[in-house]
Formats: sequence, structure tokens, C-alpha cells
Amino acid sequence: MSNDQRPGPLSGVRVIELAHIMAGPVCGLMLADMGADVIKVEKVPGGDDARRFLPPDIEGESAAFMMMNRNKRGIALDLKQNSSRDALLELIKTADVIIENYRIGTMAKLGLSYDTLKAINPGLIYCEVSGFGRTGPYKTRGGFDLIAQGMSGLMSITGEGPDRPPVKVGAPVSDITAGIIAALGIVSAYTHKLKTGEGQRVDTSLFEAAITHTYWQSAICFATGIAPGPMGSAHPLNAPYQSFKSKDGWINVGAANQKNWEAMLGVIGAVELNDDERFNTNAARQTNLNDLVEIIDEHIVRKTTAEWMALLEVVGVPAGPVLNVAEMHRDPQVIAREMVTRVEHPTAGTIETIGLPIKFSKTPGKVKDASPLYGQHTREVLEELGYDAEKIAEMQKTKATICA
Repeated sequence: MSNDQRPGPLSGVRVIELAHIMAGPVCGLMLADMGADVIKVEKVPGGDDARRFLPPDIEGESAAFMMMNRNKRGIALDLKQNSSRDALLELIKTADVIIENYRIGTMAKLGLSYDTLKAINPGLIYCEVSGFGRTGPYKTRGGFDLIAQGMSGLMSITGEGPDRPPVKVGAPVSDITAGIIAALGIVSAYTHKLKTGEGQRVDTSLFEAAITHTYWQSAICFATGIAPGPMGSAHPLNAPYQSFKSKDGWINVGAANQKNWEAMLGVIGAVELNDDERFNTNAARQTNLNDLVEIIDEHIVRKTTAEWMALLEVVGVPAGPVLNVAEMHRDPQVIAREMVTRVEHPTAGTIETIGLPIKFSKTPGKVKDASPLYGQHTREVLEELGYDAEKIAEMQKTKATICA
């Protein structure tokens, strides 16, 4: 789908994605879902390494790649060849944004540094997503989600409790959050560009993205000088606010203020706890959390999760079942909010994917297109730049490009 046909608030914005695996592609995904014309440039040979994240696959196509690259057009270029690099430079002249997540120095070696591209497109927004950022003593290090989670402190606060092995968050939160933060940085820089015409560099990292998830624990550490440890599903500042075992599963209960605490006690039949000095204030409940959880567990296990949900909803206490991913996909709220949607893929057929988590009243975004085949839009994009069939055929012959 061409750029002017894409719905969403970023319709008319052209983004060149020179990124692979996850953090950079998450950034491109967010912008594409909101209407930007995101052109994903994959390496020759091989393409994005996520294409080889198998299994699982659907008709030979990587499920991981398809999730991260919907709504994008895809071209394949060997940037070590002059003809491909020249084509990319022509494309960048038409772009508002470029996203890259290579190690520091890689883009410069390819002749694609910010200073080089700024000279041909002064309004360009040049977004760099890396392991540790483009400045500081770790700027040359490569980075992965696991490394960022460990160094940020996240793994020290995740898990069942003290004296247990370190546990990372199940989802690659530093990768995903870095992509979202990068997208926020880009739209902020684009706002500045609309006002002034100036482009700029946007620089964020997996490390910094992971650090943002420690807001509460960092606040505690700044105030007390003590680094908090893991608490399972409990909260470091409010209680009770965690998972409890029900008769048939698990339920999260967020009785995180006095009103909800007292309402919960009425529902579970334990109003006497509000007169107990160990539990009658949030501070007391935090101090005596283990005793509190043991008592509440004895009550919650008597009914099913659905029974507790019905009772707690009546009195307005926030609660929710602990769902697995498949159960989440079938949840009626997920369906109503279009957080699971379907697209048609050229080889995989009808596939399911996660929807856009931001809703706009005037300019709704949409998950419309499946991820591209390797080199699917190369010819289309080159033709938009004025390349004729002979020139494209020549580039294919030298393997400077791949056309699906």
C-alpha cells in the first residue's frame, strides 16, 4: 500500500528502517501502525536475522518476523555495493526518518553517518537504537535484552524472593520498550521539525529502556539507600497487591488503598483484619506482608477465580485472572479493543497478529498489511525513485538487490 493510502495520524511520513531483530523493528512497527510509510531495508544476502527464528513458522515463514514487520514495505539491498548504496541515498532524500540499530561505527563505514545524510536531507530525523547508547564508556558494546535486564537492576527485583536465582522478565521488555521510546522520540523530533524545519538525531538504548522500569524501586533506593529485592507478584509500596491462589487458578487483587482494602475484607469475610494493628494501615501491611498473605490465601482458595471476580467487581476492587497467552487472545476485552487482528500474508495465508495499542478518534491507525516477503517491494520502491527495468535488472544480476 502506498504512503498516501495509509490511515493514521502519521500518514504522509516516510520512514526508512535499517534495523533488525526487535528493538528497531518495534519502533518501525509502531510508526507503521500509525500510518507512516515504513520501508524496511534488509541486507543481501539473508535479510533480517529474525527470518531465521524458527520454529515456529507458518508455511515456512517465521512467526517472529511476521509479528514484528507487519504494515511495512520491504526491500533488499547489498549496501556494500555502490549501486545499492546510491539507491538508498536517493530513497533517503525522500524520507523524514531513518531508524538504525547497528553497532556504533557500522553506518559510518557504509557512508551512512548522520552527518553524511544530513548533508543531503537537512530535515532528516536520524534515530539510533543501541545496546547502551551512542555516548559513555559502554557505547561500543553490543547489547541484548538479557544483558540490559541484568545491568539495569530489573533481574534483581524479579522473581519469587530473596536467595533465589536471578530471573528476567518473561517478555523482552528492554527491546520492546526501547522501540516504543524511540518511536516517542521520533514523533517528538518530528513535531520540532514541523515547527522549525530542523531534523536531529534521536538516541536511545536497551539499557536506558530497562532502567525506566525501575522507577518505584529506584525511588525506594534513593530514599533509603537500600536496594529492593524480588517480591514475587507483590508490590513494593502497596499491600495487598499481588496474586493469590484460588480454588481453580490464580487471581490478582489490587486492594492498594484503604477504601479497596476495606471493601476486599468485606467480600472475603475478614473484616476483623482492619482492627488488627498489623494490617490496619498500608505501612503496617507492608511490614507484615508475609503474615497478611498467609491469612488472605486461606480465604481466597475457597472460591474459584470467576466467583471472586464477580464479587470483587460489585464493590469496585480491581482484580483480574492470571491468564496464559492463549487465554489472553480469547479475552472479550482484547477482542473488543482489536488487540488481536488478522491480516493476509502472501504465503502464510490468514495470520493473527497483535493490534495497535493506541486508539485515535480522528485518525485511527490500523494493522492492514502482513509482513513483506524478502525483497517483496524492491522493484516497486526503485521504480518510485525513477529506476527503469534495465537498471533494476542490472542490479539483480550483480546481486546488489533482491526482487521477490
